[in-house]
Amino acid sequence: MLEALEGAPRLLVDAILAPIASTTFQPTGFPDLGAAEFQRPGSPPSLLVESVQSLANHFESLGWDDSERLPINALARLPFVEVVHSDDGRFLTSSRLEPHRLAAAYVREATISGSTGAALIAERLGLQKETPLDWPRIYRTVLQLDPLCLLHGVFFSAQAWHGNPKVRRALTAVIEATDVAPAVSGGLKRDDVQFTSAEGRGAEEGYGFVPFGRTEYTAGEIRFRAVVDLAQIRGYGLTDPETRLLELIAIWELAALLSGPLRLRTACDLDPQRIEIRRPEGFALPAAEDLLLEVESAAVAVHFDNPGALRASWPAPKGK
Repeated sequence: MLEALEGAPRLLVDAILAPIASTTFQPTGFPDLGAAEFQRPGSPPSLLVESVQSLANHFESLGWDDSERLPINALARLPFVEVVHSDDGRFLTSSRLEPHRLAAAYVREATISGSTGAALIAERLGLQKETPLDWPRIYRTVLQLDPLCLLHGVFFSAQAWHGNPKVRRALTAVIEATDVAPAVSGGLKRDDVQFTSAEGRGAEEGYGFVPFGRTEYTAGEIRFRAVVDLAQIRGYGLTDPETRLLELIAIWELAALLSGPLRLRTACDLDPQRIEIRRPEGFALPAAEDLLLEVESAAVAVHFDNPGALRASWPAPKGK
């Protein structure tokens, strides 16, 4: 299925998107900044619709079953860290849900196999003062703790981790719009019980009539761009079955995200209209369901020391 990618350093995929419900859409926004508008030299105004970090979260969510609080069946054999409360064992989070993945505070400050998460990870990664980082060991250890961190990145930035090793994302994507213009509108929150606020109860408490403004955008084109860094994945120095598994998961996540509407926000529901492979020539993106079957089969061919969940208890007892 991946024969056309042999020797290719990157897989570059574009998709043209269009709003489903209307011709306007709500872009991502940032505190104190608002929408991320920008201008390329000699080009019409552009806009960031969805950031790299946000799309990484969307990719990761494809492999997680929220209702079961577990990975989907095809990824069930892959290791990950499950964080439960130390009082009663109730589920809290996991390395598949946390923004910092294996480096998350809930993993770092939990108890895992009688040790703190920070100490256990440092030991397994081989992090020692006055010792260069052993990158082959780091990559193999991350594979055995949560292989999806080798696709979506992880930064061991705490003081407990000498050298602060960082694995950058091997799968990145962004959505940008060009030739954009704001579509300004507004509305009114009604209160037919109290037409005016009274007795110190106003808009902050949810009382009274509250007018509000709203800014969405129109665009000449909305384009999704994704890169799978195949050279990076192959550069981990893993076995052929392990490398193939990572490549399959990355391409499956890409195909799955583009197989249906992208509901990014309430007023940002985008539909892929056309998918383009920029590199390599001759490659066609397989169907997501076919790729998922390949992923499940490839996972069986990889040896994991401890398949499935490694339990971490948070918070750790005082003194740990």
